[in-house]
This record gives sequence, structure tokens and C-alpha cells, in this order.
Amino acid sequence: MRETADGASGKRQMIEHHLDDDMLVHYSAGTLAEGWSVAVATHLALCPACRSNLAMLESVGGYFLQREQGDNGDVSEGWNNLKARIEAGEIENVLPMKRHSADPTFPEPLRSYIHGAGGLKWRRLGRGAAHMIIPTDDSTTTVRLLKIPAGQPVPAHSHDGSELTLVLDGSFSDEVSTFRRGDVEMADGDLTHQPKANPDRDCICLAVTDAPLRFRSRFMRWLQPLLGI
Repeated sequence: MRETADGASGKRQMIEHHLDDDMLVHYSAGTLAEGWSVAVATHLALCPACRSNLAMLESVGGYFLQREQGDNGDVSEGWNNLKARIEAGEIENVLPMKRHSADPTFPEPLRSYIHGAGGLKWRRLGRGAAHMIIPTDDSTTTVRLLKIPAGQPVPAHSHDGSELTLVLDGSFSDEVSTFRRGDVEMADGDLTHQPKANPDRDCICLAVTDAPLRFRSRFMRWLQPLLGI
């Protein structure tokens, strides 16, 4: 089966680089920090294969959950009671997700995060590159959009922590592979790379980090606090 994602241009592309099972397990269990969860949920919106894997993990987790006895009886019974209260309007703060008209480049839930930040507000990084910090309530990660001009590289860097990069439009290549819309690259301190947008169009990515990048260039290290990267 070919896993595909709709690009902003309407074309269908194969997704080759997926989330690992460990991250899906934590997402399924609700133990993933918000920053990582935004990226995982956005990838899931684009990737049928990972949605299928998640459904399988949730089925397994649900099976074991239903077999456990809580302090107040069966867990599934408690959920049914909660659902009935929501449907009866007894819990006032449960609101439906609002969907905002926007560039199809950004699927939900990322679209709502961008809307909550007041829309796209690119901040220049130099040489045509730009980024936008996406606010979350998660102090352990930084979530940002990154725009790389067609044919241009970002500065070579490694990582003091982990980095998840999800391609939303265009594509980039680095020492590992080529990544297109819907593809995910996970990087850590063992990888030094220099992603370069492919020449056909600008590359827009969602990037999540839990520590500052480690740049090779002394000049970039000097600029780093000013740019917030």
C-alpha cells in the first residue's frame, strides 16, 4: 500500500519516513509532552500508515484498560457515565474544536495553534530563511515553523537533545535521506547534518526540539541567542 499525503499543490506523494513505535506508544498513552504531541498529531493527519499503527496500539491499550478494575468499578463504565454527562450538557467546558480556513499546507491541529498565535508571523533568519515560534504550554520543548528557500541550506548543526522535523511543503535533503511532505526526521546528538531545500520550491517544516541546536559555525553560535534557535 502507498501511504500518501495531499500537498499544498493538490499532488499526492508517498510518505517514506514515519514516526517510530515508541513515540506512538507514548502518544497513545497520553504521556507525550505537548510539543511532541503537536508534531505527532500533525503527522498523523497526513499519514494513513501511522494512523493505522496508532489504532492498533490504542486497541491493545484499550483491551488491557478494560480488564483493570478501578476504585469505583469498571473503567469503561466510568467513561460511559462521563460521555452521557457530556451529551446531556452537564459539563459546560467541553467545547468542539474550531476549524479555521487557512492554507491547506497546515493540517489540524497545527492550523489551530497557528490561528491561536494570531496567524502566520514569519521572522527572518537571513538569506531568505524564516521561522515562527508556535506557543504552547509545554516548557520542555520549542515548537517552530521553519521556511527554507528553494535550493538553500540551513547551517550545519548537531543537537544537544532531540529534534523532530516534519515536512509540510516542498522537500529537503541531508546526509540521511530526502524528506518530502508528511515525512519525519528524528535527530539527536549523534547526527550532524545540513538540510538543504530542494531546488523546485521553498521547504516549510514543523520542527520540535527539547534543547538548543549545536552549530558548527562560530558566527551562528554568536547569533543563536538573538535568533532563539
